[in-house]
Amino acid sequence: MTSPSALDPRTPVLVGVGQCSDPVDGAHHRRASAVELAATAARRALADTGADPVAVATAVDTVAGVRQFEISIPGAPSPLGRSDNYPRSVAGRIGAEPRRAILEVAGGQGPQHLVTELAGAIAAGEGEVALLFGSEAISTARHLADAQDRPDFTETVGGDLEDRGFGLEGLISSYTLAHGLTDTPSQYALLENARRARCKQSRDEYLQGMGELFAPFTRVAAVTPYAAAPTERSATELATPTAANRPIADPYLRYLVARDQVNQGAAVLVVSVAAARRLGIAEDRWVFLHGHADLRERDLLDRADLSTAPAAATAARHALEVAGIGVDDLATIDLYSCFPIAVSVVAEELGLEPDDPRGLTLTGGLPFFGGAGNDYSMHAIAETVAAARRTPGSYGFVGANGGILSKYSAGVYSTAPTGWRADRSAELQAELDVRPAPETVERAEGPATIETCTVKHDRRGNRTGIVVGRLDATDARFLALVTDDATLDLLTGAEEPIGAAVHVAQAEGHNVATVPAP
Repeated sequence: MTSPSALDPRTPVLVGVGQCSDPVDGAHHRRASAVELAATAARRALADTGADPVAVATAVDTVAGVRQFEISIPGAPSPLGRSDNYPRSVAGRIGAEPRRAILEVAGGQGPQHLVTELAGAIAAGEGEVALLFGSEAISTARHLADAQDRPDFTETVGGDLEDRGFGLEGLISSYTLAHGLTDTPSQYALLENARRARCKQSRDEYLQGMGELFAPFTRVAAVTPYAAAPTERSATELATPTAANRPIADPYLRYLVARDQVNQGAAVLVVSVAAARRLGIAEDRWVFLHGHADLRERDLLDRADLSTAPAAATAARHALEVAGIGVDDLATIDLYSCFPIAVSVVAEELGLEPDDPRGLTLTGGLPFFGGAGNDYSMHAIAETVAAARRTPGSYGFVGANGGILSKYSAGVYSTAPTGWRADRSAELQAELDVRPAPETVERAEGPATIETCTVKHDRRGNRTGIVVGRLDATDARFLALVTDDATLDLLTGAEEPIGAAVHVAQAEGHNVATVPAP
């Protein structure tokens, strides 16, 4: 173990974390904006250092904001208004005047990616004190959008901003939109059903398994102060359709998917050892990033196997490798949990069971703690830092996922002192990028086989089926819609639809799959 006195002064350490929430049904709803929530979390992170918070705020040279949902998609509405420079709005609230302000791309990988990136920048001497934060006021915006006394969250602060853009490349296209892939649940459902078929499980078996995976998450959320839905539920309750737990996209029920109606904020402060000493931050507040990795998956239809996530699995393994530890050495684990498959594919790779006594979440996960937009993993990192301090020398793992299992950032944390460690993410990415990919055709005609599928359900009970299929003649992959009752019944019936025969044809600019005539 490296002695603290022997550390390079540029070694990055996490020294402060903060979280907050503002539930609309709480006794003291503050009607706080996203900026105000982030500023509250940032003040708590400054105080968490144990040093003079004013001095620490003054020393901040870099602020980095995680992009809210309302600024993650072009043209998304902001019913209560928003800041023109979110990072600098937050900085202004806490008395910081950073030389650099960053607005990260969309995606749940953002918090861990920013910690890794800015820790590396500090190690390279490109800064000394970085404050990272994110927040969502989605619940307040929906609750007050039509209120006569609704607040105005509009802010014009100007100033330099390193806006990295939406980062949606490869996640959406006219082809996917034309075939019903307009929402995240339906895209994940395609992957989930592919995994179910690979596991050779019936619908009921798989649904119960998703409930068993997430039931322990609800127990954690029930005792977590900032959780949006702090209610313990059984596996059977999670897996049973009801009016409240309605079908969303087969195989998902409402309780099994991320909850975005939240008001939450989180912040993390990363500084150099030299800055920590200069600011008077005691060593018992220091937590080190021992391992890290950032990898990207192929676009959805370019993946050889829709039931797995090689980039996420490789990133998780590599972060542990950089840290020089194994899974058994971890004391805490938080796996991104927007949908069950985001947990299960990484857990499978690491040999973790759903009932692992350490648990797979520190917060309660996105369906129960809350899916704070792109910022969930900032909360996971905050909880991991707190847990590491409670048990000095222990290790905690954070897995952060963005897109459709598209972007994965992993981190390993401990109070055990260590110098900055480089990873081999670029080399591993190059290896992933040259893996074979199936041919995809946009116009499909003829006999075909279902590779995976889902059925979307709206609140009125209407159904729309989506099929990923392979043409029998060429094995080329395609997307198709399903609207007729006979084929919808095939996709949702007792018999296994994956591997079943269909016929695909063109209709009004998209492919349509139907059960072949007898």
